[in-house]
Amino acid sequence: MSNVQDYKSSLANTDSRKFETFSYLPDMDEAGIRKQIEYIVSQGWNPGVEHTEPENAFDHYWYMWKLPMFGETNVDTILAEVDACHKAHPNNHVKLIGFDNYAQSKGTEMVIYRGNPV
Repeated sequence: MSNVQDYKSSLANTDSRKFETFSYLPDMDEAGIRKQIEYIVSQGWNPGVEHTEPENAFDHYWYMWKLPMFGETNVDTILAEVDACHKAHPNNHVKLIGFDNYAQSKGTEMVIYRGNPV
């Protein structure tokens, strides 16, 4: 276990914060993001988009960008909503979620864009 990496993060340094499993991995490129959306769709999960200010990422609920995209299976449409949220809130973190109807919970979630604190 001595080879386990220590991920130093702090409340003061918003760039160092980790949010979920994917944030411990290298940033995903467009192809990787597309594959994750394809996985969400293949599981029958409903995609949703949330965003928040970097300084509030741990203290508050994230804001929902529109309603979840119930039944949406077009990857390009989902990507367009993620991008629209990012363009509308360029300084915010933007997160993609896959809502699992059966388990009535989140099947997955990942931060797609990291915002810059103002």
